[in-house]
Amino acid sequence: MNLVRRLGDYAAHPDPLTAACNRIALLVATNQPFYPLYPWWIVGGDWRVACWTFLSTPFFACVPVVARRNAVAGRVLLPLAGVANGILSTKAFGEPSGVELFFIPCGLIACLAFRREERRVAAVLLGLTMGAGLLHGHYGVRSGASRHGNMHPLCD
Repeated sequence: MNLVRRLGDYAAHPDPLTAACNRIALLVATNQPFYPLYPWWIVGGDWRVACWTFLSTPFFACVPVVARRNAVAGRVLLPLAGVANGILSTKAFGEPSGVELFFIPCGLIACLAFRREERRVAAVLLGLTMGAGLLHGHYGVRSGASRHGNMHPLCD
């Protein structure tokens, strides 16, 4: 059995919304090992600070496990892990890096991953995502540096 099929089986769920969230979570989790290379290629400097983003990888990777026990909890974990990763990444790279834009798909997932009867859960998650956006201007000094002295090349 190849790796792609195993990942597909791992993400499988009888509920289509949950299966979609599982696939999104695994897409993010499998992309994260390559993420430290992006800032290094784009802006150079201390790429090791990007390794802090690995702290969220286990949360993305375990979304399907949580979803097997409780589908709603698995769907909740995806935007929660995304918001936490966005906050951590913004602290690491600074606000000029544009990482806060990641809150937009987190909010969209919070809106679209829940059914009508689960709208309160969706509203709480959307509020949390919007609240994270209000942190703009309050992160303090970023943790990483680049050869350019800032992370503006990520947004230029």
